[in-house]
Amino acid sequence: QVQLVESGGGLVQTGGSLRLSCAASGRTFSTTAMGWFRRAPGKGRESVAAISASGAVTYYAASVKGRFTISRDNAKGTVDLQMNSLKPEDTAVYYCAAKQGPVPTLIDHYNYWGQGTQVTVSS
Repeated sequence: QVQLVESGGGLVQTGGSLRLSCAASGRTFSTTAMGWFRRAPGKGRESVAAISASGAVTYYAASVKGRFTISRDNAKGTVDLQMNSLKPEDTAVYYCAAKQGPVPTLIDHYNYWGQGTQVTVSS
């Protein structure tokens, strides 16, 4: 069982930056791939980024590539999402997710989810 708690959301102006953090509990964190997803108002959930259990492999959605960076600290049990050059279309609730196994994916095959944190980008 993995429990996830996100933090770091807020209101930022276009072009600004935010750093989201996800704290995970559970003994299997270091062998678990992690991902960040988001849901904008009136839209379905979409993938943002994913990272392998070791942190060596990362994937990004085309809409955020070059602006967002996913990272993890297995010693601390955390996975972060650094978001730069934010745009109004990045406004969404952002969710941290964990999947069984070390291989990351942008496909929604995740087993555990956090409660989400709101990110609002003003124009």
